[in-house]
Amino acid sequence: MGQLSAWTHEAGASCEPLCTLLQAGCSPGVSATWPGARCPAGVCIAVTSGFQCDCSWFLFLFCVFLFTLVWLYFAIIILNDFHNFNEFIFKQRKLWLDWSLLLLIATAVLITYSAVLLVLALCLQLCGQPLKLHWLHKTLLILTALVVAAAFIGLGIKWAEEWRSARVSLQATGPFLHIGIVGGMTLLAWPLASFIYRTHNTGLKVFLLLVYCTVMIALYLAPLGITSPCIMEENQLPPKPALVGHRGAPMLAPENTLMSLYKAVDCDVQVFETDVMVSADWVPFLMHDEELTRTTNVQAVFPERAALNSIAFNWTDLQQLDAGSWFLERRPFPTVQSLSADDRYQVTEQRIPSLEQALEAAKQSNISIMFDLRPENHSDYQSFVNATLKVILQSGIPLQQVLWLPDGFREQVKQQAPGIQQVYGRKRLQNEKEPLLHVNLPYQDMSSEEIRQYRQDNISVNLYVVNQPWLFSVLWCSGVSSVTTNACQVLKEMKHPIWLLVSDPSTLHPAPQPCAPATCGSLSAAALGSQLPGGWLLPSAVLAWEHVTLQKGLLAQQAGLGHQHTTPGWYLWLVLLPCSPAARIS
Repeated sequence: MGQLSAWTHEAGASCEPLCTLLQAGCSPGVSATWPGARCPAGVCIAVTSGFQCDCSWFLFLFCVFLFTLVWLYFAIIILNDFHNFNEFIFKQRKLWLDWSLLLLIATAVLITYSAVLLVLALCLQLCGQPLKLHWLHKTLLILTALVVAAAFIGLGIKWAEEWRSARVSLQATGPFLHIGIVGGMTLLAWPLASFIYRTHNTGLKVFLLLVYCTVMIALYLAPLGITSPCIMEENQLPPKPALVGHRGAPMLAPENTLMSLYKAVDCDVQVFETDVMVSADWVPFLMHDEELTRTTNVQAVFPERAALNSIAFNWTDLQQLDAGSWFLERRPFPTVQSLSADDRYQVTEQRIPSLEQALEAAKQSNISIMFDLRPENHSDYQSFVNATLKVILQSGIPLQQVLWLPDGFREQVKQQAPGIQQVYGRKRLQNEKEPLLHVNLPYQDMSSEEIRQYRQDNISVNLYVVNQPWLFSVLWCSGVSSVTTNACQVLKEMKHPIWLLVSDPSTLHPAPQPCAPATCGSLSAAALGSQLPGGWLLPSAVLAWEHVTLQKGLLAQQAGLGHQHTTPGWYLWLVLLPCSPAARIS
């Protein structure tokens, strides 16, 4: 007893070994480490309390890591639309900054910090050591959780449509997220098994096992709830969507300038999308913002009038403004850094173009032009429409190359210029008097099923703004007619979607020779060495899917039942075959 008492009072020693982490079901006053010996009064109670505290902080750390990981996913998804956020901040604060860079840096710091702590905590658990999280780390973890929660709340309040963007993204990332989560849960099984083995608390064992099994069953059933338009045979893939240059090619030249239009032509866009306003002396010109401060040097030329609406300036005043230098100064996109010297000089020479100049350039380049007429709520809007129509009719451009977006006085436009193509910013109605031929909507507003239905009914669907290849791939598989994009130079180079799930991978590329059945089992050659479009490599693993259910889904699709019956095709299994070729997603 004296030896035990002396041990418990050694400098730097603790009582945890006497009653470790509930491993032996220690009760107050009885030592689990030395049977027959008695602990000092209250030692086991204190150790048990400390263990419970460690468990709580480990659980909190794990939840913070998952919470931050989900935010990282959202941060990557919303990069497609982040230029809109930059414009919104400039409109509110007159401050231009690429906030996406700050977002990614902050998210990377938070996820790295929580990941490192979690790895260390798991290592301590595997070694049978207590967590003993320092108060500083506890404070930082709480701050991390609060920051991420604030980010989600802000996203929901100010940018709610991004929740729909996340749902769309699951059609592209669903199978890979599923495999990643399965892999993570598999790795988590090791420390969990070690903990359960060393814990004699039956209630805790049962609880952890139930939670783990529930999560694994949910993962097993999750593919039933995931659909994607990219489950199809390659010969069923719709044509590549046409590209519509959003204000031209704004990653390569200042938006809404003639240089931007010509750069868009170089990217093989079929439509130049822009915004039209009418000056004080009735000259239609290209401009998106209500004020001129973001895309011109109006603050230097007309400082006392800089805050005025764009339509308050006459055409002579507008021609004095530099519409290009801001592009080099603010660098709205990272691509600005790669401009050649000739391009940089050309940027500085840009002026605000009139609609007449844009129509002439479109006619010479043999591309269509689509535009909004702003501001829609102005008292002189009908006069704006008349001035715009007059320029169009006098320009000599074939009217079928003009796509009219404004809803105001549309019937008047139809009567005066019936050849102009009418594009609607809404879905069709059940009792539509006149059938729609063209619709222009945000990509979040149309499901894959609706896109396919519109395509079957010969309705052209243009969705905006699509910048990321993963999003372009999903819409391509859905059968969308065209997409409005800032990144025409990127989407131009895509020859096929990033990935495509087919029932027989050999139809895409010859399948590598599998191992002998006696060595690797009796999996079919179609399930081995599958090569799919995309460019990613999964070493020492094969993505195999249940052929019967996928074939049923494909037959249902061919019968006209739609992709909702292809859901079983998402049964993806990660089959480890050490001697098989790597599964490629090329």
